[in-house]
Amino acid sequence: MSESLTCDVVVVGAGMVGAACALYASRAGLDVTVVDRGPVAGGTTGAGEGNLLVSDKEPGPELDLALYSLRLWRELAGEIGDLVEYESKGGLVVAATPASLAALGALTAAQRRAGVTATEVGADRLPEYEPHLAAGLAGAVHHPQDAQVMPALAAAHVLRISGARLLTGRTVTGVLRDAAGTVRGVRTDRGAVHAPSVVNAAGVWGGELAAHAGVSLPVAPRRGFVLVTEPLPPRIRHKVYAAEYVQDVAGGTAALRTSPVVEGTAAGPVLIGASRERVGFDRTPSLPALRALAAGATRLFPFLAGVRAVRAYAGFRPYLPDHLPAIGPDPRAPGLLHACGHEGAGIGLSTGTGRLIAQVLTGAEPALDLAPFRPDRFPASAPTARPATETGEAR
Repeated sequence: MSESLTCDVVVVGAGMVGAACALYASRAGLDVTVVDRGPVAGGTTGAGEGNLLVSDKEPGPELDLALYSLRLWRELAGEIGDLVEYESKGGLVVAATPASLAALGALTAAQRRAGVTATEVGADRLPEYEPHLAAGLAGAVHHPQDAQVMPALAAAHVLRISGARLLTGRTVTGVLRDAAGTVRGVRTDRGAVHAPSVVNAAGVWGGELAAHAGVSLPVAPRRGFVLVTEPLPPRIRHKVYAAEYVQDVAGGTAALRTSPVVEGTAAGPVLIGASRERVGFDRTPSLPALRALAAGATRLFPFLAGVRAVRAYAGFRPYLPDHLPAIGPDPRAPGLLHACGHEGAGIGLSTGTGRLIAQVLTGAEPALDLAPFRPDRFPASAPTARPATETGEAR
């Protein structure tokens, strides 16, 4: 059935970032409609680990956004923390060699100057933090601010408390613009949704949505796998990862990169990552990637060698070339705002992103400088789709 709806804001994408945009826009007094061609958390969010991290970020705009977002997550935890399995478990970044520990120490010192709380942990004290860690590690840094949620539950409950109208199973086929080029809503395969503002929270499909508006945004999928073990008694207290993980996050190579990341969950299974590679939207299981994940995890926690991995799944991180998300209004298409390209940090950065988008929508002063996140900061490239007029015809 085709229908036409009208609201103040259309958010395209029902993942965690879209949910946060809907929440804060609604709480700012706006009438919000969320549109997604799949179910809630059907894309990157549903394939994530739910990390809320500052430990893996170098000082700069992303770390500032992460610290802002963590404060908002703590506020949300007071409302829905139990429902979304919020755990303020902290992170432990471990170094295998003295050289790696020295580099980690330099990063930690810079993070502290930016507002991060962190404590060096000598090799002799590692069993106090993680009794089952491998012997012979050089040391670690403890980050008490790191936390975790169950991402699919988080997106669902944040959307629920937002009160926004939710339209799933609807594919956006065009962004409506008037003769002056101003955005007027979206066209879907089941009718139009008219609004003076459209928020692009489409994740790895953010480039496609931008192209529908006649602008370019070079979002690309960066594949990652996660191994899931059988349920276990609690043995891993923190999110634990190797110091090299930070370099892998910041790297831009398309080739496979892995570094061990291990954490328990409230339900019992242990989640094992992390791999990164750019192979388009190919979900084919990669034995080299999965073997590397298993090997890395057992190097950190030898007891995992005797534990069964019961499944593995793939997800696609929305990657932008400079590793910063696109957040804020697009001057090339008045009325279009972007909230995508967070790569693997979208769960953690979602709350800050949503609040910033709401501030822009209501004319308030953004809490952070949005200049580093400008969506038009990349060299122009030809969009792959044309915008539509308010009558639905391509322009």
